[in-house]
Amino acid sequence: MIGVVDLLGQQPKELARYARYTGTLPREVVLLKGLPCIWSRCAFCDYIDDNTTDESVIRRVADEQLAKVTGEFGRLQVINSGSIQELPLAVREQIRNLMPERGIGEFWTESYWAYRKDFDATRRFFKAPTHLFLGVETFDDRLRNDVLKKSMHWEGPDEVAAATDSICLLIGFRGQTRDIIRRDIDLMLSKFRYGIVNLFTENRLSAGLLDAGIKDWFRDEFAPLEKVPNVNVLWHNTDFGVG
Repeated sequence: MIGVVDLLGQQPKELARYARYTGTLPREVVLLKGLPCIWSRCAFCDYIDDNTTDESVIRRVADEQLAKVTGEFGRLQVINSGSIQELPLAVREQIRNLMPERGIGEFWTESYWAYRKDFDATRRFFKAPTHLFLGVETFDDRLRNDVLKKSMHWEGPDEVAAATDSICLLIGFRGQTRDIIRRDIDLMLSKFRYGIVNLFTENRLSAGLLDAGIKDWFRDEFAPLEKVPNVNVLWHNTDFGVG
């Protein structure tokens, strides 16, 4: 939730697109423009405001931002307005070629469940250890699909773990309970190598979804989570430095 347009519908702000994240698992983070998201109907996601069908714009942004990557941490994270598969092939090739040039040995990016049959091919494409983060948000099926409108269905967490080693969870939205959140955190820690936990931030699409009480409870109950070595907790939606 990058806040491209605010709750009052004001004009888009200029987004920060490159950052050096020095927290847990330090890395360079780049926010690129992408083609339209294959789903584009999640109840809370305003990433879609940043996509475009103009590939010349996508290429220009990629050229500008990837030129800033130094390889300082040996780890690169690329975010775009959807899935990594929705960057044009030329931009994906640009990322792939950049990594060995800058001594980057680990790649983090995002993808949607509909692409799961392509996950292995995507990992092979980048020729580096590649972690495809899936926005699970919650393992509660009703909340994920009826409230958040994710349209992501599976038999259980093991099916997700078989597809990817990395997930994102969302905390602080309407309908969540303490027990649901505890279960989600337990599943993340027990079944996945990496996790990113995002605290919910309202935007123009998600007015009315915030549960401030559950969000405050999480801050108190799970403060130690930010010390877990394979987890990033984003207390604010721009904690990676982009957006």
